[in-house]
Amino acid sequence: MLIYSLTVAISALHICHCVDLTYYVKEGKNPGTYIGDIASDTHLLDSVRPYIDRDMIRFTHLQQDLTGISQLFRVAKKTGKLYTAQTLDAESLCAHGVECLRMLDIAVRKGTSFITLLEIKVVIQDINDHQPKFPNKQINIKFSELDVIGTKRKIPNAKDRDVGTVNSQISYQLKKKINEPFSLSMSQNVAGTSDLGITLEERLDREMKDSYQIQVIAKDGGSPPKQDILDVFISVVDVNDNIPVFSQKVYNVSIGNDHNKNSPIIILSAKDSDAGKNGQILYHFSSETSDVSTSMFELNEDTGEVYLRKTLTLGQTLMYKLYIKATDQGNPSLSSLAKVSVNVISQQNNPPIIDVNFVFELIQNMVSISEDIEVGSFIAYVKVTDHDAGNNGEVSCDLHHNKFQLQNLSTKKYKVVVKNLLDRETEDHHELTINCQDRGSPPLHSESKFSIKVKDINDVQPQFFKETYTFRIYENQRSNFPVGFINATDPDQGSGGQLTYSLLTDNKHFLPFQIRDDGFISTIMSLDHEFKHIYKFQVLVKDKGTPSLNNTVNVVVEIRDQNDNTPYFTFPSVNPFIMNILYYPHYTKKITVLKASDSDSRENAFLKYEITSGNDKQLFTVNHYTGSLSFTRVVTQQDAGSYDLEFVVKDSGSPVRSATTAMTLSLTVSNKTSEMSNTVHVKTEDKIHLNLAVVIVLVAVSVSVITTAFISICIIRCNERQNARQKEEANSFHRCVSEQRHLMCPSYHGDSWTDAPVTIATDADKAKDAHLRAATIESHSADDSAEGLKNLPASLNPWRSIEKLRQMQEVVVLPSNEKSGKKTIMTPDYFSWRSPKSSHPDNSHNFNVGDTGHREEIPGM
Repeated sequence: MLIYSLTVAISALHICHCVDLTYYVKEGKNPGTYIGDIASDTHLLDSVRPYIDRDMIRFTHLQQDLTGISQLFRVAKKTGKLYTAQTLDAESLCAHGVECLRMLDIAVRKGTSFITLLEIKVVIQDINDHQPKFPNKQINIKFSELDVIGTKRKIPNAKDRDVGTVNSQISYQLKKKINEPFSLSMSQNVAGTSDLGITLEERLDREMKDSYQIQVIAKDGGSPPKQDILDVFISVVDVNDNIPVFSQKVYNVSIGNDHNKNSPIIILSAKDSDAGKNGQILYHFSSETSDVSTSMFELNEDTGEVYLRKTLTLGQTLMYKLYIKATDQGNPSLSSLAKVSVNVISQQNNPPIIDVNFVFELIQNMVSISEDIEVGSFIAYVKVTDHDAGNNGEVSCDLHHNKFQLQNLSTKKYKVVVKNLLDRETEDHHELTINCQDRGSPPLHSESKFSIKVKDINDVQPQFFKETYTFRIYENQRSNFPVGFINATDPDQGSGGQLTYSLLTDNKHFLPFQIRDDGFISTIMSLDHEFKHIYKFQVLVKDKGTPSLNNTVNVVVEIRDQNDNTPYFTFPSVNPFIMNILYYPHYTKKITVLKASDSDSRENAFLKYEITSGNDKQLFTVNHYTGSLSFTRVVTQQDAGSYDLEFVVKDSGSPVRSATTAMTLSLTVSNKTSEMSNTVHVKTEDKIHLNLAVVIVLVAVSVSVITTAFISICIIRCNERQNARQKEEANSFHRCVSEQRHLMCPSYHGDSWTDAPVTIATDADKAKDAHLRAATIESHSADDSAEGLKNLPASLNPWRSIEKLRQMQEVVVLPSNEKSGKKTIMTPDYFSWRSPKSSHPDNSHNFNVGDTGHREEIPGM
């Protein structure tokens, strides 16, 4: 009965709370990967707890093992946690384009008793582990010169084995050179794949370019995407649209009447830009050629060579005109016509015969010599033969060339020598022609042509295009970030022109760059502008010749600043900062100077100060650029009170960074006008601000001059009684110094006043005396005004001793209050500051904020 009740309860739980679950697991995970907690996710154990002990519950994966395939998942019997049983491969488990999942039946039992059956859906998530694949790496297609714009040739598409919709989604891109007249066309078929084609955008001209190579890039939609490249070779099918062209339209040839029939009198040559049969040329006499001429000459239709058919005899025609047509084999064929004028010389006169013998090996009428050959070196021996008599047999030869010359050895004998130094990098091939001509009438000449190839030696140092390469990159980039290319050239051939690059560094300085053999410089770490903003080093380039030649170039890498540092206040150094101000009409305007710093540079460190809150009365203003805090107008008694000001400092970078600080100003307004306003500078660890020191010196000099003049007048005008009184008050002032010891009052010496450092007594044995003096001062000066100070006893009041001086200084130190933990230093402007107790040490001032000995420098005072 208990088991039956339990089954009913769990069935109700199954219906009400939808215990069927869906889990997701990525393919490729190792066996034993955790998928989910069935018991926890269905709250099954919480539901059965009132009925039975949860330790008696068992979970079983019900599997149909009919195919013999090992199970993909396993479930922990006691805990109900689901794991993978093997590495899952979505491509082998599921079809393409559908959600890959498996349904699991999990039986929940108590012993052998059935409790419920859970149906679990496990979705196998596809990962981008396959790249798109074209059937072939390259294909060949053809376009004809006759194809019109828009003609398309189909190409195969790529396939991706991934089953996920995104990972198997393929996009295509055509990669080609600029101005290549092709585009990629795509259309989707009913199967959901793309039909690809290469479309012609402009008419083709095979004579301009007969082949193209483009690439089709297939990318899937995975992250990161994977791709495959199909190389498409496009050949342009020729159309017979060019006629054969002779090198000249009219040829003039002179032959003797004893010309050898086996030697051609002329070789005609015509060229056709078309390909295949469209460019194959046959020669034949045209109908314009007379029968007499065709009977005397024969034409080789394949080579264009013209021969004599029979020996010429005296009395025959001395001039023949041959009209020869060159016809290509296209359909339809095209042709052109040339005229050959043959002049037969009736007298015996033969041209010279030139025989050239080379010192170096001759291969296909070409001689190879090294570029370091010396001037005057012997190249070839030339012998000329002409057996004609008289002037017909007298021969002169010449060679016109800037690197080689023909030197006469004897009659009809010459040598070819090097005239000037050779430089393969300037010119590696020379064509030489030796011309020889007799003195017959008309003169006959012969020529011998040959080529000289200059072999390379490693004689050129690698050269850079610049004396200094300057690169600029921003800080905080990733490692292996490209910096730039260093490019050098070496016209030498072979290993002498193969270059390698390296960085020149010393062991003292670390260089965060690397360079490849092709001159590409990249970083090996992220760089920091604030750590170092410029790097100067050299790059060495070497060729692989023997011996190896090298060169160096200067490289400058500037690290540009990014706004990655937030400004911070250096004064006030605590937040919030408390300051007491005693305002004297007509003399008090400037309060203090806010100071901030930013580790960045340039505009990223250009700071601007603003008051953000607490200035509802518009009583205060801060200079946006200097940080000087001052009053905006004359302060009245109604303005007295406490002001909680908040300030912000912003840099000028992008994005803008800022810092805030708070300052509590306690403003007391004096109802009397001070005759003079001096400032007291409190030093911290004997370190004094330079600007403050300059101000103090200027004030001290001014006060000394005025005081000296004033005292001189007083000495003349004042009587002995006044002098005695001043002496008595001066003695009282010195007693103040002796009683306070650690408190140094303004010292009077001669006729001038000088500033002395202000320190605060902190000794335990002086605490009681300090509290008594503080109580006396506070009772006589409850309004914090100068009038209250005048009522103090002479032993505590230095005011009376100098009240008749126009230039004066005033320092009143209020001992620390044990409850409030604050100190007050009063000046004629009554600038004072307080800071709450804190045990946090201020490392920059070497004291604890709020301690009895706290001294702070007020910038700008």
